[in-house]
Amino acid sequence: MIPVKILVMHGPNLNLLGTREPEVYGRETLADIDAALIALGANAGAQILSFQSNHEGGLIDRIHQAKSEGVVAIIINPGAYTHTSIALRDAIAAVAIPTFEVHLSNVHARESFRHQSLIAPVTVGQIVGCGPLGYQLALRAVLARLK
Repeated sequence: MIPVKILVMHGPNLNLLGTREPEVYGRETLADIDAALIALGANAGAQILSFQSNHEGGLIDRIHQAKSEGVVAIIINPGAYTHTSIALRDAIAAVAIPTFEVHLSNVHARESFRHQSLIAPVTVGQIVGCGPLGYQLALRAVLARLK
């Protein structure tokens, strides 16, 4: 059986996890988060494809590529692009791949400019404030939808 492909995307500055404002984002690294998702996915017959970019165009190109690769779901932490990128929102809508939005911190309890997500209206769901566990919860939600 060929495993289903799930794309996990990490936006700007998430490459600095573990050292970037650990009081907000925690001490786990991006590699730690990805390793946990890969293991969880493998146990469920899913192949986790991970991608991080600090560039809006790189994220958009990767979303477009996902369609031709047969990716069945996307889990994305768009970082600051959550609040600013209509182009990222449009890319998600264009490929019509079910997408979950994840944020490590509770964006609704932070600065007011973080309260609005341009991405949320084109996603299946949003998980915020659960730290790295939020990614695993999103993956579990994806896997449940696939059953």
